[in-house]
Amino acid sequence: MISRRSHPRQTDIRRYWSVMNLPERFEQVVATVLGLVIALIIMMALWELMKEVYQYLFVQHAEVLSHRNFQTLFGSIMTLLIAMEFQHSIIKVIERREHIIQTKIVILIAMLAVTRKFIILDYADLDPMTIVALAAGILALGLVFWLIDQREQRLDSMDAASDGAHRDGR
Repeated sequence: MISRRSHPRQTDIRRYWSVMNLPERFEQVVATVLGLVIALIIMMALWELMKEVYQYLFVQHAEVLSHRNFQTLFGSIMTLLIAMEFQHSIIKVIERREHIIQTKIVILIAMLAVTRKFIILDYADLDPMTIVALAAGILALGLVFWLIDQREQRLDSMDAASDGAHRDGR
């Protein structure tokens, strides 16, 4: 028998909607619209990737292993991964698992974008300073990501210690 009960996420949104203030409701609406827009972009990018793969495999099959084609395909795949990670962070907001999009996720997405740039670069015509700048950018982003992660771990351990002290009656 099929239950008429709503999907749990919809139930949570409906349950919390009545206690949300106006900015929280606005955030939910914007996050939902952004999620839909990004889903549309992901579908369009996936369609373009499928057309490129078809083109390389069946139309230009002699050039399927060329370096340029690999760069193009992996660049498209990385673009999809970046968009999916971005959508995942928005879904967390919609599902009320996160209040706002976390800085750590934004840093991760930026790291993916710089990594994508490294993959699609044509090194033959590249200025060495461009590589140095991209490397410095990825190192800086990695450092910021690590610092944020260390801070979260410290806060989590402090919260755990605080919870233990409250249980012990201190």
